[in-house]
Amino acid sequence: MGQYDVVIIGAGPGGIFAAYELMKQSPQLKVAVFESGNPLEKRKCPIDGDRIKSCIHCKTCAIMSGFGGAGAFSDGKYNITNDFGGTLFEYIGKQNAIDLMKYVDEINMEYGGENTKMYTTAGSQFKKLCMQNKLQLLDASVRHLGTDINYIVLENLYAKLKEQVEFRFNYHVDKIERAEDGYKVYHKDSVDECTRCIVSVGRSGSKWMEKVCQDLEIPTKSNRVDIGVRVELPAAIFSHLTNELYESKIVYRTEKFEDKVRTFCMNPKGMVVNENTNGIVTVNGHSYEDPERQTENTNFALLVAKHFSEPFKDSNGYGESIARLSNMLGGGVIVQRFGDLIRGRRSTHSRIEDGFVTPTLAAEPGDLSLVLPKRILDGIIEMIYALDKIAPGTANDDTLLYGVEVKFYNMEVELDKNLETKHEGLYVIGDGSGVTHSLSHASASGVFVARAISKKLS
Repeated sequence: MGQYDVVIIGAGPGGIFAAYELMKQSPQLKVAVFESGNPLEKRKCPIDGDRIKSCIHCKTCAIMSGFGGAGAFSDGKYNITNDFGGTLFEYIGKQNAIDLMKYVDEINMEYGGENTKMYTTAGSQFKKLCMQNKLQLLDASVRHLGTDINYIVLENLYAKLKEQVEFRFNYHVDKIERAEDGYKVYHKDSVDECTRCIVSVGRSGSKWMEKVCQDLEIPTKSNRVDIGVRVELPAAIFSHLTNELYESKIVYRTEKFEDKVRTFCMNPKGMVVNENTNGIVTVNGHSYEDPERQTENTNFALLVAKHFSEPFKDSNGYGESIARLSNMLGGGVIVQRFGDLIRGRRSTHSRIEDGFVTPTLAAEPGDLSLVLPKRILDGIIEMIYALDKIAPGTANDDTLLYGVEVKFYNMEVELDKNLETKHEGLYVIGDGSGVTHSLSHASASGVFVARAISKKLS
């Protein structure tokens, strides 16, 4: 049994920055981080595109779990904004949220990101162009580290943290219990005690988080699920946007159903990759800062948000069922040419090979109309034609669509303005809380809670 002042469950961005700030503010505190995945250097996905071409369902997904969390290999984009990325500002205030995100950026610069670029939508000509074409460009400042530089930053942060913080990897927490003076944290036959407990398990820990809330009778409410595709096209088509903004968050309201479709996770000269969530293979993307590791393509997601009301509450289950259908039909991720989708026919290997866009992910050609609900697919098609007006060539026949991309959001945990549950000393931060949906917001929530704990325990 270990006795700690603070135990942090999860070594994603929220957990990392909580540990960093505790180390900085209260170095006398005994802090431990329990992570179900591997250390950073052991996070290696076995898919090599040659010998292993698709997901083999490892016991611990190297992409989704481990030091750095799911964000370790997701292009390292830190969006400093309250317009998207979560609702942290509703708890801690808009200016405080922005200030904390800027503070996180300063730390990233100190630990290896100093030569990366900050992009901004401020004064951009594209806001007007979007409005003229029934699109909305959301405001943000974007620090692009790239997957490679993000890795270096994480390496340097870990080297600093391990001097004072105890880390346990491949250490799955089975249960959290209230104790007389804090909490008991169980792993198999071992138990540790702490005065304060920070839960930062990310999206991959959604089912685990749900059980913890049930066991401790912490109220929750259903969150949304985002469902769509990842678009891949020649980088030149979006270069006028990506050169100035890098990440452009563009929203469109469909004419047919008035649903909102948005771009997400834009990766200029990047690559499309598999992602494994709870044993379900979906699609994602990332890119590198190093020019030698860049491709000739740009990829981004087009997502439709779905909210559900009574009696249905399992939004993630809905998204999972659609992803499972894709896995069943294609053995994993399906890829389809936009021209084939419009003509109502499945793509084939020969049609894709004859096209002008070389795919960066070895996915199975198929028909996305057999997977995605018609309402969602209609919205995505409308959005592609709308984007074609500001980036001509988006709606070309050879544009590739990978499916499905699903963004699972944890149910929203009931928290107070300190991100504390109804149980004193138990905090839930990052994407596992359902409050944050981005690297910057998750990191900021970790700093915020660490400062609150430092004040109480100092």
